[in-house]
Amino acid sequence: MKLPISPAFKPLILAVLLPAALAACGGGGGGGGGGGGTMPPTTFGPNFSEIQSNVFTPTCAVSGCHQGAGAPQGLRLDATNSYGLLVNVASTEVPSILRVAPSDPDNSYIIQKLEGTASVGARMPLNQGALSSTVIATIRQWITDGAIDDRATSADPIRMSSLSPVPGSALTAPPASIIAMFDRELDVSTVNANTFILEGSGGDGTFGNANDVAITAASISTAAGAAPMSATFDLSGVALPDDTYRVRLLGDGASFIMDIDAQALDGEFSGTFPSGDGVQGGDFEATFTLTTATASPTLDYIQATLFGPTCAAAGCHTGPTGGVLPSGMDLSDASASFASLVGVSSIQQPALSRVAAGDPDNSYLVQKIEGTAPAPNNSRMPFGQPALDPAVIDNIRLWISNGANQ
Repeated sequence: MKLPISPAFKPLILAVLLPAALAACGGGGGGGGGGGGTMPPTTFGPNFSEIQSNVFTPTCAVSGCHQGAGAPQGLRLDATNSYGLLVNVASTEVPSILRVAPSDPDNSYIIQKLEGTASVGARMPLNQGALSSTVIATIRQWITDGAIDDRATSADPIRMSSLSPVPGSALTAPPASIIAMFDRELDVSTVNANTFILEGSGGDGTFGNANDVAITAASISTAAGAAPMSATFDLSGVALPDDTYRVRLLGDGASFIMDIDAQALDGEFSGTFPSGDGVQGGDFEATFTLTTATASPTLDYIQATLFGPTCAAAGCHTGPTGGVLPSGMDLSDASASFASLVGVSSIQQPALSRVAAGDPDNSYLVQKIEGTAPAPNNSRMPFGQPALDPAVIDNIRLWISNGANQ
């Protein structure tokens, strides 16, 4: 089975040559990356619609950042998804803290990330100037006022507006949860194990036969507070083997999801959101695949899939070996990478080895790609881009833990 490969590791040279082109990217679910967005204006109202249009959409929901299936920590901040993935949803980096806790900005992870006080990871927007105090104060005030969604709601039957993981996703690590978002307020009593269903295919990639596997959630819940418009299928402690999985939210049958006006879910899904055919009733169905690493990664594998095609490309970590970065850290082939990394002191942090065999936590390579390197050179790599997939980082950690052999 193939080990996971992340396309996110962009050459460091982009950060050297094009810093002015990298715009800010804000976030609140933990993790983030630089994209092509613009910094927000300083004057707009403390309500969700204006925060969305002035901050999240132009600054965060841009290519390479909090957009699409590869959004850091699964936090998509486009207009369709942001409210449902922020308000009363636990951070994936610090699950004990909500991304947005209505009426409590100090304990809202988005505020901690924007102000640089979070216990995990770097301040958002990553590797860019901080958002102005006025902008953060406006977001704080919206949260203080209850984090209300002020956008007009439809009187049509409730529809699915988004799903995380994105339908059709190919995951390399198990999701922490399945989050379903809707365009109207839910009748929370109708969201339960009979109406929100996750199934594995039993290894054959097809459903409806005898080997389908029902997945039992740790819990199924709806967003707390007023007007809940999202539901979470919690997978904490649930083992998911590599397989194809199907998510179902029912709009038909003996039990089905309803809105507060007792209208059944308009669930039919043709590949684009919102769901439905304009008539209440109909099940929502979407699939994703999970393929995790099953073998210990070697340097040759990491070289072939990461160091060579991405790090040693575009005139970046190409050598010759020397004291000037980035070229001086030669990652052009496996032998050069071994000689440049294992047991070699970091130029930026001489007290640390770039790779300390057997000790990934004290390997500067790991600290740089996880964003935990000490100041002043504490920008996460790949610079100005989304963080590497956790499974890719796990492969590098495992190679180091196993002795960082050539």
